[in-house]
Amino acid sequence: MEKPWLAPESNVVELDTSYFSAANRKVALVLFLAIVGSLFFLLFAAYHMRLAASTDWVSTPEPLLLWFNTVVLFSVSAVFEWSRADLEKSRNSQARKHLYLAGFLTLVFLALQLTAWKQLLDLGYGVRSNPSNAFFYMITAIHGVHLIGGLIAWVRTLHKFNTENSPSQLKLSVNLCAVYWHFLLFVWVAMLALFVSS
Repeated sequence: MEKPWLAPESNVVELDTSYFSAANRKVALVLFLAIVGSLFFLLFAAYHMRLAASTDWVSTPEPLLLWFNTVVLFSVSAVFEWSRADLEKSRNSQARKHLYLAGFLTLVFLALQLTAWKQLLDLGYGVRSNPSNAFFYMITAIHGVHLIGGLIAWVRTLHKFNTENSPSQLKLSVNLCAVYWHFLLFVWVAMLALFVSS
């Protein structure tokens, strides 16, 4: 009657729970980031293929704001790390302040990105004027949409500071947000390198 290939019942986790366990949330984030990474990889590959086969390619200039935005995004990642460190030392109020700052800096990044788009449009670099512009707007827009999605998780994490009694759940939520923002920083740096190199 023994079934050695099955895990002991004490280790079995119900699949129809109303919440994700910590391990499940981490796995879900890693899988999501793998999919997002694949999407950006395919966009970068398409960019290079179009560049190599193009006779009408005119490189889009990189507005100075893109470099400033890079500094802002590095700052957001640093602030998330401060929030993590605060939670490790049980300084929840400081962690919450750093979390607010991270969200504010993300909004600054998005506003500056829209400003950079406007600068390019004012200079005549519209979406339809050449393929380089189209790729620039598409890739930066998809990156921005992922940041907006991250802000939804950020709001939920802030809400947990008011309702969550479990320090481990708070730490997990902040950690997941930090990993997500670090990933988007990596994508941004790769994207900037792509634009500068072509």
